[in-house]
Amino acid sequence: MSKGLRLSEKWFRRGLWLVAIIFAYLLTSLGESVIHDLPQVEHEFSTSDFLDSARATPLKEKLKIAQHQQQDIEDRLQQAQLKLNTAHTDYSSARETFNNWLSTRHATQQAAQDTELIKRTQDLDKLKQLERQVQSEVEQLQQQSLDTNQSAAVLHQQLTQLEQDAYELYDAAMRKQEIRVFLYRLALTLPLLLIAAWLFLKHRKNTYWPFVWGFIIFAVFAFFVELVPYLPSYGGYVRYGVGLILTIVIGRQAVISLNKYLEKQKLAEQQPETQRREELSYDTALTRLAKNVCPGCERNVDLKDERNDFCPHCGIGLHNYCLACEARKSAFSRFCHKCGTSAAQ
Repeated sequence: MSKGLRLSEKWFRRGLWLVAIIFAYLLTSLGESVIHDLPQVEHEFSTSDFLDSARATPLKEKLKIAQHQQQDIEDRLQQAQLKLNTAHTDYSSARETFNNWLSTRHATQQAAQDTELIKRTQDLDKLKQLERQVQSEVEQLQQQSLDTNQSAAVLHQQLTQLEQDAYELYDAAMRKQEIRVFLYRLALTLPLLLIAAWLFLKHRKNTYWPFVWGFIIFAVFAFFVELVPYLPSYGGYVRYGVGLILTIVIGRQAVISLNKYLEKQKLAEQQPETQRREELSYDTALTRLAKNVCPGCERNVDLKDERNDFCPHCGIGLHNYCLACEARKSAFSRFCHKCGTSAAQ
């Protein structure tokens, strides 16, 4: 078509296309703002929204108390372990000293040392009793630590189960919310796409076509950018299933349209050449001729071959001769390129 346009018309069309692109950009920016600034009708969920507070709160408090008790017992147990180590060291040292003294007494066999023997034995028994008391304290603390650990483990297990139940409820709510958000976007973008399809079929060539095409570009962008990425996946089954259905529907419509087009072309080729020529617009004929195809049947034709005055496929005239200067010219030209005589004359 560009070869049949005036130079000024070409630039005007380029400017109008720029208007269409700017219009589409502004609509797209406005649409993004509208979608992103929609009223927050959906609550932002968290797992705490689905946690059974009546059961979880007492468990958390008990678990917190158990952890403090456990820390206190650990501190006391460490102190008791130090005392036990000290008592054990004192007893071992005293026992070694007593053994050395006892060996000396056996060597000297002095009866006067019997009182000293009794005293040393009593002191050693006291140290051993002290060690046993500290050992008993350590064992009690260890038992308390074990009981507290087991109690905390039970509480933690119960709390974990409550949190797991809450997460399952949260996950289900998020899936439902995802579907609702998708439906919101679908309610906004699908009508735009349908309007764009209607404009494409009915008004894409009217006087205000830049705004029509700008709206079409905006609607397509909104549908495939603001809607398709939010299509629920469910492991890919939904997206692939929807893609398969759309492919079948679009493919079927394409096959039907192709068959209708071929049937229309066959009927057109059976009509008289004069009627076929009248039904062809000047711009359409020039566009097809520029692509070296027949304006009537759209099959390839060698237009540079001077013998091809008629299409060998459908028989429509491609070249004729000026009645004024007899120059060979395109049958679709309005004026002779050699003498300027009107083809209508």
